[in-house]
Amino acid sequence: MRTVTLNNGVEMPLLGFGVYQIPAEDTERAVSDALAAGYRLLDTAAAYGNEAAVGRAIKSSGIPREDLFVTTKLWVQDAPAQDNTRRAFETSLSHLGLDHLDLYLMHQPFGDVYGQWRAMEALNREGLARAIGVANFYPDRLVDLIVNNEITPAVNQIETHPFFQRADYQELMSEQGVRIQSWGGFAEGRNDLFTNPLLAGIGKEHDKSVAQVVLRWLTQRGVIAIPKSVRAERMAENFDVFDFELTERQMAQIAALDTGASLFFDHHDPEIVTRLAKHRLDA
Repeated sequence: MRTVTLNNGVEMPLLGFGVYQIPAEDTERAVSDALAAGYRLLDTAAAYGNEAAVGRAIKSSGIPREDLFVTTKLWVQDAPAQDNTRRAFETSLSHLGLDHLDLYLMHQPFGDVYGQWRAMEALNREGLARAIGVANFYPDRLVDLIVNNEITPAVNQIETHPFFQRADYQELMSEQGVRIQSWGGFAEGRNDLFTNPLLAGIGKEHDKSVAQVVLRWLTQRGVIAIPKSVRAERMAENFDVFDFELTERQMAQIAALDTGASLFFDHHDPEIVTRLAKHRLDA
């Protein structure tokens, strides 16, 4: 598996398996199948409600802990955020059945971001989270967090797919030492991604599927990808993307698909901010 080196020297797989929107009752089987297919990066979140199922799959796999890279995410915490962040972390760790995380992400840029981040810095210094990062941070919020804190996020997980490519933002993050990770890499099939004539044509040239073309495009850009599937054959297909390379012409053709706008929601929209910032997880 190809890896990237985070800003604190931790090695992270470039391609992993995500479990967003996989029901808890299906997650253990899906993760077990993904691990059998060769995935070693697993990405979940407290908000997904399936951490415990991920943990059961890890335990039953028999794979040494040091061979896995496990990520979960912190949801928005009430004050005092520093105390509540540690409790939320301990709850996630208990659900996963682990004694440490490889990457802990702040899921949303809302609430007492600085209190949450400073608690995460403490978890990192204690070795409980080997690396810490954020998700859904736009450039202004990311730079502000970096300027006003000691530890720079290792990763920012953001919406990234052929219709919202984030190339300029990726360049800014690279300058700051932050790795870009994609969520929604397949755009959840929106804009007819899986039947897009350009992507299908490129796939035909390489004898690959549209999904494989998208994942190769992401990883060739250095974007960490976490595709999701509940079908073992799709998991294997999605993992088989490092035996070909897109040409400069093909990369430029895909670049032309960028609309520069989210297909899901805007974190600058007051309605979205209100909904996400006020949402709390069940205990």
